[in-house]
Amino acid sequence: MSSLNLDDFTDLIERPDGGVRRDAEARRERQIVPPGSLGRLDDLGEWLSAAQSAVPVRPIERPRVVLFAGDHGVAELGVSARRPGGAGELVREVLEGGRPVSVLARRLGVPVRVVDMSLDCDPDSLPDEVVRHRVRRGSGRIDIEDALSLEEAEAAFRAGVDVADEEADSGTDLVVLGDVSVGGTTVAGVLIAALCGTDASVVTGRGGLAIDDLAWMRKCAAIRDALRRARPVLGDQLQLLASVGGADIAAMTGFLLQSAVRKTPVILDGVVVSACALVAQRIAFRAPDWWLAAHDSGEPGQAKALDRMALEPLLTQGVTVGEGAGALLALPLVQAAAALSAELPEKPEVPEEDEKTAEVEKEATE
Repeated sequence: MSSLNLDDFTDLIERPDGGVRRDAEARRERQIVPPGSLGRLDDLGEWLSAAQSAVPVRPIERPRVVLFAGDHGVAELGVSARRPGGAGELVREVLEGGRPVSVLARRLGVPVRVVDMSLDCDPDSLPDEVVRHRVRRGSGRIDIEDALSLEEAEAAFRAGVDVADEEADSGTDLVVLGDVSVGGTTVAGVLIAALCGTDASVVTGRGGLAIDDLAWMRKCAAIRDALRRARPVLGDQLQLLASVGGADIAAMTGFLLQSAVRKTPVILDGVVVSACALVAQRIAFRAPDWWLAAHDSGEPGQAKALDRMALEPLLTQGVTVGEGAGALLALPLVQAAAALSAELPEKPEVPEEDEKTAEVEKEATE
C-alpha cells in the first residue's frame, strides 16, 4: 500500500490568478496596438501575467530545459528504430552538446538538466548530478509485466516532485519539459489510449525516427496487449504508472503536478510528455492551467491527449525527435509575448473635453 496521497494535489493546486488576468486584459486594451492584432501572443502575455500574479508581466529570465530519461522494456519488441536500452547514448550526446536540444539551448542561452530515472546503463558512465534520482535500471516490458513495482513508482513520482521543488527554489521561472527515452512513445500510446478510452491503432504513431510498417504493427500490438493490463487499474493513477508507465513517466507526472503547486509554468514537448500531463490531469483537474503545449509533432496520440486537456499547440513544425527540442522552439514565442505585453506603450489619455468635442463633431457629420 502506497503512503502517497495523490488527492492532495487537487487541494494544493490553484488556478492562475483570474483577477490579475482581467487586469492584464484591461491593460492590453489601453496599449497602442489594438487588442487581438497580435493573435495568440495576446493570450500568452495575459496567461503569463496570471501565472506570475503580475501586471505588467515580468520577462522570462531564468528558463530551464528539464529532461527525464529512461529505457523501456517494451523496446525489446522492435517497436522503435533505436536499439533497446539505447537511451543512455542519447543522454551522453545531449550532455556533450550534439543533440538538437543541445544546439537550440546553446543558441537560446538556456541551461539543460538531465535526470536519469531508469536508463539501462552503468550509472558510473554518467555524472552524479544526472543519476542521483535513478530508481532502477530499465523499466519492465509492459505488454506482459509491470513497468515498476508500486514502491518504485512512488519513488519515481516523489523524485519528480523533488526536482520541481529544486527548480522552483533555484529561481527557474519557466520549464521546458522533455524526455530522453527508447520505447517511450509506445508507453505514451498505452496511457493515452487507456485514459481516452480508445483503441491502440488510434494512438499508434511512427515515433521519433519514423518506423516502417512492420514495426508500426508490432508497436500497435504491444499497445493493444498493454491496454489489457492498463484498463483494470484506471481508477488508481499510481498503480497505472506502475503497471504500464515507467520511472521517467512517473517522475514527469510528479514534476508536472508539483510545478503547478509551485506556480511554475511549464512548456510541454511531444507525445511522451503529453501522456504524463494527461495522467496528471486525471489526478488534479486544475493542473493543465499551468502548462503550454509547445507544438504538434504529428503523433496521433499527442493530438488525442492535447484535445482531452483542451490545450492548443503553439507551433506546427512536425518535430518528432523529442528531447524537448520542439518545446524549446516555442520558448522565444513565449518570451516575445512577455516582452510585448510589458513594453508596448499605452495610448495617451484623451482629456474629457476633447472626447466630448469629438463626439459632437461626429454627430454633426452624421
